[in-house]
Amino acid sequence: MTAQPVIPGPKGHFALGNMDAFNKDTLNFLLQLRQYGDVARFRFGPFPLLVVNDPDVARDVLVTHADQYYKNSLTKEIMAPAIGNGLFVSDGDFWKHQRKLIQPAFHSKRISAYGQIMSHYAADLGETWRDGEARAIDHDMTALTMRIIAKTLFDSDIAHETPEVGRVIREVLALIEESFRALVPTPYWIPTPHNRKMREAMKRLSAVIDGFIVERRASGEDKGDFLSLLLTAQDEESQIMTDAQVRNEAMTLFGAGHETTAVTLMWAWYLLSQNPEVETRLHDELSHVLAGRLPTVEDLPSLPYLEMVFKETMRLYPAAYIISRDANETVNLNGYTVKKGQTLFINVFGIHRDERFYADPDRFDPERFSAENEKKLPKYAYIPFGGGPRVCIGNSFSLMEARLLLATLAQRYSLSVAPGFKVVPERQFTLRPKFGLQMVIKAR
Repeated sequence: MTAQPVIPGPKGHFALGNMDAFNKDTLNFLLQLRQYGDVARFRFGPFPLLVVNDPDVARDVLVTHADQYYKNSLTKEIMAPAIGNGLFVSDGDFWKHQRKLIQPAFHSKRISAYGQIMSHYAADLGETWRDGEARAIDHDMTALTMRIIAKTLFDSDIAHETPEVGRVIREVLALIEESFRALVPTPYWIPTPHNRKMREAMKRLSAVIDGFIVERRASGEDKGDFLSLLLTAQDEESQIMTDAQVRNEAMTLFGAGHETTAVTLMWAWYLLSQNPEVETRLHDELSHVLAGRLPTVEDLPSLPYLEMVFKETMRLYPAAYIISRDANETVNLNGYTVKKGQTLFINVFGIHRDERFYADPDRFDPERFSAENEKKLPKYAYIPFGGGPRVCIGNSFSLMEARLLLATLAQRYSLSVAPGFKVVPERQFTLRPKFGLQMVIKAR
């Protein structure tokens, strides 16, 4: 009988494995794992985890054999109180059914209609900025993207009318991250202080979402928002989603639809502040194309450098820094046997900073994503939105939004990191600045 090759990886504590190193500095740990090869192994306590460090192997998981992998069971368990069996965590035939129902909501013509809302809301924020003041840009970007997703999802200015909704969303995300950091998360049915906080937060949030659903069902009005489409979407048997399914998908869009764009904008502002030559070139492009007016969706093809800035931002600081999967059957992965139920991570952060694909990988260089240079990249060496059939359904919406918001604000302002303020990336639910992002506003 042929012995199975052993997957290499770092040594760890006999009981805790590599848990301390992973939690202490997750990003550095992910970078260090690349030295063990295209597939590596480490332990989170007694639980073995595999890590994919290579684009071709990532493609095997995400595309070639996508049906052999399901969303990670721990992720499902932790996310269940917030999004139930929503699109982000569902699998199999149910996931395919829901994806098919929801996909039309992200048709290019439909999301393009939201462009004016995005630019105007960004301009509203710009009106509150004052030359020389220090601002918590992490709060500003989160509030702005939350206001936009509330309008495009529920046709409501909920972030202004009911600001506590934003606080509850952030509280839920923080509680979810707490659970991810635990060796064995406490089941939600056990009334721990953490679980009671989650239950109370979700009770408040669900009341708002359910109110929108009930009101819209009763009126039958199509307001052109995501909620209208979710309520009216039908499958081949003319079946519509239940209120519970609509709520789960609305919660998924509400949470993910603002968080990832907000953190990408934070990192874009930070990187521009550290690279004045890039900022100058971006300002020149914006001035030439827009000449001071608000940007529209139709302007975006004429702003290629703006898109390059965002692609490079998402390379260095991908909001989804890892992608987790469980094998739903015993599979062969790059010559290794992966047992059914085995958890693996795709090391997005590590692959994006691999010098095999990116010269001087820690340097911010939007030219990597010029039309000519982007073609030279292995396809799965750049996966900020994942890939394959489960590629992020909102990727076009998010990139459109980020470009319109930055174009609107960067025309009028240049931002610099507040004196003495330290910017440190940290693994939270997404990849965020650990201490926030205090920046000084300078009117252009």
